Parts: sequence; structure tokens; C-alpha cells
Amino acid sequence: MVAQPKEEANMELIINKRIKLFESIQAQQKAHIQSLPSESIKITLRDGQVKDGKKWITSPQDIAEEISKSLASKALIAEVNGALWDMARPLECDCELEIFTFENNKGRDTFWHSSAHILGQALEAGYGCKLCIGPCTTKEEGFYYDAFYGDLGLNEEHVKKIESEAEKAVKAKQCFERIEVSREQALEIFSDNKFKVEIISELPVDKAITVYRCGNLVDLCRGPHIPNTSFVKAFKCLKASSAYWRGNKDRESLQRVYGISYPDKKLLQAYIKQQEEAKKYDHRLLGKSQELIYCHPYSPGSWFFTPIGARIYKKLMQFMENEYLERGYQEVITPNIFKIDLFEKSKHAEHYKQNMFLFEIEKEEYGLKPMNCPGHCEEFRRRPRSYRELPLRMAEFGVLHRNEASGALDGLTRVRRFVQDDSHIFCRESQLKDELKCVLEFIKYTYDIFGLSFDVELSTRPEKFHGERATWDKAEAILTEALNEFGKPWQINEGDGAFYGPKIDFGVSNALKKKFQCATIQLDFQLPDSEQFELHYTAEGKEGKRERPVMIHRAVFGSFERFFALLLEHYKGKWPFWLSPRQAIVCPVSEKSDAYARQVQDRIRRAGYHVDVDTSDRSVSKKVRDAQVAQYNYIIVVGEKEAKIEQVSLRARDTEDVTVMSIDSLLQFFKDEVEAFH
Repeated sequence: MVAQPKEEANMELIINKRIKLFESIQAQQKAHIQSLPSESIKITLRDGQVKDGKKWITSPQDIAEEISKSLASKALIAEVNGALWDMARPLECDCELEIFTFENNKGRDTFWHSSAHILGQALEAGYGCKLCIGPCTTKEEGFYYDAFYGDLGLNEEHVKKIESEAEKAVKAKQCFERIEVSREQALEIFSDNKFKVEIISELPVDKAITVYRCGNLVDLCRGPHIPNTSFVKAFKCLKASSAYWRGNKDRESLQRVYGISYPDKKLLQAYIKQQEEAKKYDHRLLGKSQELIYCHPYSPGSWFFTPIGARIYKKLMQFMENEYLERGYQEVITPNIFKIDLFEKSKHAEHYKQNMFLFEIEKEEYGLKPMNCPGHCEEFRRRPRSYRELPLRMAEFGVLHRNEASGALDGLTRVRRFVQDDSHIFCRESQLKDELKCVLEFIKYTYDIFGLSFDVELSTRPEKFHGERATWDKAEAILTEALNEFGKPWQINEGDGAFYGPKIDFGVSNALKKKFQCATIQLDFQLPDSEQFELHYTAEGKEGKRERPVMIHRAVFGSFERFFALLLEHYKGKWPFWLSPRQAIVCPVSEKSDAYARQVQDRIRRAGYHVDVDTSDRSVSKKVRDAQVAQYNYIIVVGEKEAKIEQVSLRARDTEDVTVMSIDSLLQFFKDEVEAFH
């Protein structure tokens, strides 16, 4: 008989211990529920129908089956009185009930989170690793699981084995079972896993702790989950990469396995095809081929913009500067380097210090600023302010630095050096409604111009927050009202607010359907607090009385770098004329027309447009083809005929139609195109 490897034997013992503890607690809880009196309850559906049920007996699955067999076969998750609920979990009182399938975001996120548990089961059983966290990737499709493997490095062969193990769990039709546990019970179940112990130890004392079992996996999780693993008809591991525990480069080095799953194999095939197609439009590839951007090993995470790339960057900045003039913003410039005391005062050091670039000057600690808000608070408080100055809309194109881990860097979308179109609006509480309305309109106007669609989320109070709960509740209610009046669909992103206030985030997807947060609106009652910055203004009609302003943190692009990347992929490298770095090229038919071509180029350039001239000895048809490949918006052909009558032959990038016009008419046409953002 072959001896079992020590690591596998140890993991088997650990898994069996967890299962026994789970089953023991589960049996006690089932017995307790069965002893409770079953009373009649009313279940109100979204369409107003009312169903009868029994307390502690009737489940959302029972209601789904009563509605239709089709719904019951596809139902993944329920929402009971606003809380997400397992389909098999008995209802506990009169309630409002809604059932979700994969077609709904809540159903889809639950599907992928449950798939992460299937992945975790395969990882733990196959490699004896210490599981850390396994969420769905809410900003894109799919899920991942972080785990600690010791010295083992995952490769392609490992990924194939993981996928095979996951498929076994899917075929086994394993149910997701739920129990609630005390802190002591949770610590006992996961005593062998220091990462889970750390999570449990940091949970609020009054927070309910839930544990789920799926086959041999017993995992700490708030849930809920899909009914069983057989709902996952298609499962694929995508890749493995490195990560750090808690995102801290000074903590344990982990490995992250990404996956994707669907309730239909055809959906997986479509996803794979879409990903392959989208890779052609990755901003790093397009940026290199169009000579716009590059990164150098001397400064990883900080990108170079070539003279051509800088044209687009500056146009984005000019667009925002023009909007600032129209909308009453005042630009400021603040230092890039501050003493760490400023960030301790703002409480940012408590939350962001590990992601700051720190250094010492004359035995004092300094840091490159990772955000603009503390500096803007100092600008506000440099002299007494009156209510007449409010709202004060302060804006800055500030250069920011954040010490991101090398493994987290991702082209222009996650960098170490970037510029935000950052603004902080200081206003009275009575002005909040109008200011939020204006900012929401500003964001929509901007994204409409660029042709970008977006998702909207309200991120609420995190577990670690500053201020009073009542203040947070008020801030969340204000943002909720603003979003409802905005009229766009939005979702709650529970617990993802900033430490100083709730926020509205706007997500835009790249070519690979990975969602990135761009625009943001953050409502802050904390930073102006007297214990931090002591921001005040003289109140109206109350001689000598000072009141505290409210602060709105606001960005429209988010960062120029990320927005640049998303636009490059969104346009697939075909920039609209007003934003294009290659707006036009003049192609002389022969050497005889070179002088006139230079004159045309000079007229167009002096009018403020980016125009080149191709005086090579190639044929004009070859020049035109190359200009199309290079994505010049307009190709201007000139020959002896055009030179004699001082006209040009104009054709657009993607058409063969030619229009003959004067140079004055051409410049007017270009002017109209820019003003219409074409």
C-alpha cells in the first residue's frame, strides 16, 4: 500500500474536522428551528401578488415552484425585505420577496461568487493551500480566489488540474448549506487558517458570522449562494497571478486564480470569443502601434506620453478647463510634497500610508501626495470665508503618486503616477441638492460627448469609518435622493464608501468588459470637522457666527491616464476628429505639388489643427492607404489642378467619397466638426 503524502493527510484531517464541526452546529440549529411554532405568513411579490406561507418552513424556492417550473429551474437567489437570501433558507416573517436569475446583476454576482467557492474547494483539496478570500469580480465578469501556497508556484499544468477538480464538484450537484456561528465557533472551525482567523478577529462584536459548506469545502462567508453546483454548466480557469494579503506588499505573498463560469456552455464560448476579439484593442497594444504611450523599466507604473499622445492628453485637459469656466470652477495649484502631519490631520495616513511614497528631509517625514483634498482644505482655511463665497468650487489637475504593488499595475488603468481632474466643492448644507444635481449633469454631459455608457453605484458606510452613524445616514439619504432625481438606474455597493463619507461611483467597461471606476462624487461631513481642519465660514445674518461647510469630492474623468486608456479602447484607435492627434494629412500627387502641399499644411496648422504632409516618392494611392492605416481622420489630396485653383480634394478616413473645396471652406468644416465634438 502506497503511503499518503504528509501534506495531503494533514489537509484531509483539517477538512474532516471542519465538516464535523459544521454538521454538529447545523444539527443543533435545525433542531432548534423545528421546535419553533410555525405560524402563517404573507409573502408579497414584486408584482403585488401575495402568497401564503409558513414561518420557518416556506422558502423562496417553494414560492418559485408555485409561480412556475421555469422560474424554479433558473432561480439563483432571492431578496427578502431588502436582504439577499438563499433560495433554500426558510422565511422568518411577513416579507416582500423578489427572485433573481442569471439575467439580473444580483443573480449573476451570486452565481460567480458561488463559483469562487467551487474554485476554492478545488484549490484546497488539490494543493492544501490556505484560502484567503474568493469574491466575484464585481467590476468585470467572473471571480477569483486568493490563497497562500508556501513555496509552490502555479503554472499552466496546475490550472488544468484545478479546472478538472472544479468540474467534479459541479457534476456532484453539491448543495450550498448555511449556518450561523458565534465568534468562538468560527475561530475553532478555522483555527488552522491564520488568514480566516484574522478576518474573524476584526469583525464587529455584534456582527452575525455565517459559514457555508459546499461538498468538502467549509468556508467563512456571508453568502448567499446558488442552490447547488449543478447550476454551473460551464467553468473555466483563466489565469493565475500574484497578490498580497490585504493588498499590503509587506504581508504574505499569495497567488490569485481567476475563473469564469456560466449556466450555459454557449455563453462561455461567446465570452472566450469576445475576449480574443477585444485583445486586439488593448490600450497598451494600440498605444504602442499609434506611438502614443510607453512605459520604461526605470519608472514602472509611470507612463510616458509621446508628443503625439500628449496631444490627446492636452485636448482632454482643455475640454475640462473650458467646462470649468462655464460651470464656475476656480483652478488652484498645490504642492506635490507635504509633511506627513497633513495626512495624519486628514486621517488619510491612517488609511493610505502604506500606499504612499515616503521619504525624510532634515529628519522629518514627508510624502508625495496621493490625493488633493488635504491641500484644498488648507487653501480654504488660509483666510476667513463668508457665506457669500459659497459654493466654492475648487479644482486642480494635481499630479498624484500612489505606491501600488508591482503585481497590481495594469497599463494606464492602474498606475503609480497619475493626474486627476479633481475638484472639491465647499458649500452650505442647504446648497447640497443643487450642487449634486449640477455635478451629476456635468458627468452625464461629458460621458455623452465621448459616447461612453456607464453604470452607477451608491457606495455606503464601510466597517471602518469616521464620524457619527447619524451623519452617515444623513449623507447616504442625500445621495440617494440625488440619484433618484438623476433618473438613471443605480445599485447599492454595500460598505464600499470612503472612510469619510458615502460616494457615487461611475463605472465604465474597457474592451475586455472589465469595469473601471472613473467619475466619482463623495459627500464629506468629516474633513471640514473642527477636530481636523476647522473649516468655517461666516454665516448669513448672524453677526460673528461661524458655520461649518460641507465638502463634495468630485472627479469627472477620474484620472487622465485611466480615461485615456478607456477612450483608446472605446474608439478602437479611431479617434474622433476633435480629439484626434492625427487630424489630417496632405498627400501631394507628385513632387510638382509638394510646395502647394506645404502651403496647405501651413494654413491648416496655423488654424490650430494637427496636420502632416507626405512628400515621399510613393504613389498617391499608397499614401492614402498608409494614411488610413495610421488613422488620420481626413486625407487631403492635392495635385497641379488643385494648386492652380487653390482648392483641395478631401476624403474621410473610412470612405472613398471625395469632396473638392477651397481651403477656407475646409477650415470652416474643421471648425464645425470640433465645435460639434465630431
